[in-house]
Amino acid sequence: QVQLVESGGGLVQPGGSLRLSCAASGSINNVNIMGWYRQALGQQRELVASITSAGTIAYSESVKGRFTISRVNARNTIYLQMNSLIPEDTAVYYCYYKSLRTRDAYWGQGTQVTVSS
Repeated sequence: QVQLVESGGGLVQPGGSLRLSCAASGSINNVNIMGWYRQALGQQRELVASITSAGTIAYSESVKGRFTISRVNARNTIYLQMNSLIPEDTAVYYCYYKSLRTRDAYWGQGTQVTVSS
């Protein structure tokens, strides 16, 4: 089992910034992918950004140039720096972890990000 603990959500004005963190613990496989999905009210969950244990990164087109994902492997922790936030970024953000060896996947509990004036 892998446990994911997210932090850093909240309310921010348009144009502002937030930083999300997600710490993984438990049966961590050192070959893995971690990342963030988000789900807005009434919408499907969508991928925001991902990063593998080797450092390969992917972003959705909607956040490229505004969001930056990073990780500290020694801490099994990933970060999502979100800049130039817009109301359309409002959603519950979920951290996920997937072992690239076993294909087991886990989700965090979600953290709310609200962009509003």
